Order: sequence, then C-alpha cells, then structure tokens
Amino acid sequence: MDFRTSISYPKEAFRISYSDRIMLLGSCFVENMGSRLEQCKFQTDINPFGTLYNPLSIASAIERLITPVEYAPEDLFLSGGLYHSFHHHSRFSASSVEETLDSINSRLRASARFFSRCDCLMVTFGTAWAYRLRATGDIVANCHKLPERDFVRERLTPERIANVWQDLLERIYETRPGMRVLFTVSPIRHWKDGAHGNQLSKSALLLAIDELCGRFPVRQCDYFPAYEIMMDELRDYRFYAEDMIHPSSTAIAYIWEQFVENRIDPQSREIMKCCNDILKAVEHRPFNPKSEAYRQFIFQTMLKIDRLNDNFPFFDFSKEKEYLNSKLK
Repeated sequence: MDFRTSISYPKEAFRISYSDRIMLLGSCFVENMGSRLEQCKFQTDINPFGTLYNPLSIASAIERLITPVEYAPEDLFLSGGLYHSFHHHSRFSASSVEETLDSINSRLRASARFFSRCDCLMVTFGTAWAYRLRATGDIVANCHKLPERDFVRERLTPERIANVWQDLLERIYETRPGMRVLFTVSPIRHWKDGAHGNQLSKSALLLAIDELCGRFPVRQCDYFPAYEIMMDELRDYRFYAEDMIHPSSTAIAYIWEQFVENRIDPQSREIMKCCNDILKAVEHRPFNPKSEAYRQFIFQTMLKIDRLNDNFPFFDFSKEKEYLNSKLK
C-alpha cells in the first residue's frame, strides 16, 4: 500500500545540462534551488536584483536585463540612513549613493551579459500580491519598510500576469529562440492574508503559468510542480520549519531530488555525482590531519578536480583547491 499521493511528471519535459547557462529569478525558493545548482558547478546567475516576489517585478527585472540602462542617483531614495532602489532587494542598499549605484550597476552589467548568452530561465513566483507606490503609480519590488500609507496593495489577476509575461516571452524568443523558460510557484505560504488569502494568491499564479504554458510549445515554456510537491507529497507538518510555514531542510532536499531526477539530463546527473564526491571529500575532517594518509587523500581529491576541469573548464573549484592546499602546509 502507498500511503501518499505522488506527483507525475510529463515525459516530454525539457532537460537541463551542464552546457546550459541558467538564469534564476524570483522568490527565496529559487535561491535554494540556485545555490544547489551553483554548488554542483552549473553555470548560473541567481537573482541579480535580489529576492523578488511578484510576477510583474520579476518581468520588469528581465526587461532591464534585455535593455540594461544603468541606474542613476534619481532612481534611489534615502531611508533609515541607507540609499535604496525600489527595483532591488535591500542587500543592494548602502550608506552612500555611489556605493549603492556601484553595487547595482556592476551586477546589472554582468548579469545582462550573462542573460544575452542564457539558455534557460528559471522563474519562481512567490505571491500575486503587489505594492504600488502612490507617488508614481509604479509597482515596486521591495517596500524597504516605508510606511504602509505610501503604497496601494493589490492582487494581480491571472489574466494580467499572463499578458505581461506573454509579451515578455515573445520578446525573449525573438532574439533567443532556443531559450527555455521553467516556471515554479514557491511552496512557501504567504500567511499575511490568512489561509484563504494565500490560496487565492497561489491560485492566481498557477492559473497564469498554466495559461502561459498553453500559449507556447513545451520545449520553450514549462512548469515544475514544487508547490504541488510540498502541498501533496509532503503533506505533513514534519516537513515544515518551526514557524510551520517554511519548508524544512528535509523538504527542500526532497524537492531538489525531484528536480534533479526530472529536470537534469542523465549525463549531467552522473557528473553531479562526481562533483558531490569532491565536495564531500573537501568537507572531510580527518582524525589526524598531519598523517601521510590524509596528504594522499588530498592529492587524490585534487587529481579528481583536475580531471573534471579538463572536460569542464568552466567548473570553478578555486575555493576547494585553496582549502585543500592550505591543508598541505
């Protein structure tokens, strides 16, 4: 007997490989998946604007990557002793205009170059709720703790989300017809509006993505069911963190396993095993770090890294090699 419901995956779904350059944008869930891809040495660029939650702010960020007009002093505002951008997460905020713009624009230039050669775009929508700045009428990516009276809060409709993203995807496919876009909905519940409000928000996102996937071929636009895995396969509070809202580390690891099994091609999965073996070797803590046996262990690990780099020169093991070399001194 099987005491759980299982998610099914379409066989025609496109796969990701080590040859792909992958841009990831969206909520903190995409950073969880992106950091694991990065750890396995995939070519990634993760959230160049910081964490983004609503679909229109994510779309605006991609438009800026397509046409990378740099930010100017008038695009910033001062609050709490820091300069902020309404288009960016607070990780870009700093105590001076120059420092803030340097952080924002240097990342914009690098990410725009990456996006121009990108093969796969992974997008995670977090919520259909958005905040519109009263002074300008623009939807913001981050309120930066400004007073609530400065904003109008609204729930985006599926039709509006789908139409904005259809125009954006058509623009992307005109210049990069081989681009593949993979949507997900964050399994993290937004509890501010209660259980019903959260479901309405997630439903709007799911309906919008379903509409988009129906407008484009599956080889170009598809959906990975991270939200459904959390809601149905992991339908138990032991898979949640202490706040009973965020997925636990076990749940995130399980969703990652399903992603690897169903979205990474078989050859790349084998290479991932080699990468993970190296990472485990680097994390190994010997009983006697001065022993000859441990020195030989380090040399063998360095040899494995060199062999992988011969076939995949873009694999960046510089930190691992630096650490291993420090253990030989």
